[in-house]
Amino acid sequence: MYFHADLLPVRRVAISCLMFFPRHGGAFLAVVLALCTAVSSPANAIAQSPATLSVTEIVEQMQRHTESQAEALKQYRAVRHYQANYHGYATTIEGKMEVEVTFDAASGKSFRVVSQSGSKLLCEKVLKRAVDSEREASKDMGATALTPANYRFQLAGSENLNERPAYILNVEPLKESKFLYRGRIWVDATDFAVAKIEVAPAKNPSFWISRTLVRYTSAKTGDFWLPQESRSETKVRIGGSAILTIDYGTYEIVSNVPHRNATN
Repeated sequence: MYFHADLLPVRRVAISCLMFFPRHGGAFLAVVLALCTAVSSPANAIAQSPATLSVTEIVEQMQRHTESQAEALKQYRAVRHYQANYHGYATTIEGKMEVEVTFDAASGKSFRVVSQSGSKLLCEKVLKRAVDSEREASKDMGATALTPANYRFQLAGSENLNERPAYILNVEPLKESKFLYRGRIWVDATDFAVAKIEVAPAKNPSFWISRTLVRYTSAKTGDFWLPQESRSETKVRIGGSAILTIDYGTYEIVSNVPHRNATN
């Protein structure tokens, strides 16, 4: 359930931007803040009912899945594609960055910028800060994980997500925090991995932001569920919108321990 931590870095960037751009005026600050809110993509769904479980049982199985995957997943490598766009009144700004990400169970995540293009401001002050924040967030994922310690869960129904049955849970943070969300998550009914998230920040990080919708998907690669794509679209009060997308790339995985699903 630590996929939720992948949404944290870009939220943290918004706060750092408040301190970095005090002299640039409200409009410009709003653009940067909007681009610093996290992301994901929806998938088509067809109604289908998985086995009936209580919300408590579903959340318990989610935790078992997380523990099992954390034990089995030793290393992976991927090249991510980050892109930030702002569209306003006769203004369009875009920045892109490719980042090599290496995960090691013993030492955590490491990041290396492979290339960048477009707006230097967006690359340096938004995309690179998102990478730096994820590095920091990966060291303390428990504070933002989708667990009963941070969220209240309610069963909202079920759907068929990418031809796999999934439970839909409403999630409500237990405290108003800029680093938590409220909305819905989709939990795979076989593996009990979080397959999709559609949420909004529990607390608006800035007056300049009127609305932010975050969508995130994960996908099964071999035996493991890993981030696939994220997309956030933020509406700015002064007009215009900002979009941040992350394509998590193709994973090269090393596993020394056979991974068992939560139900095994």
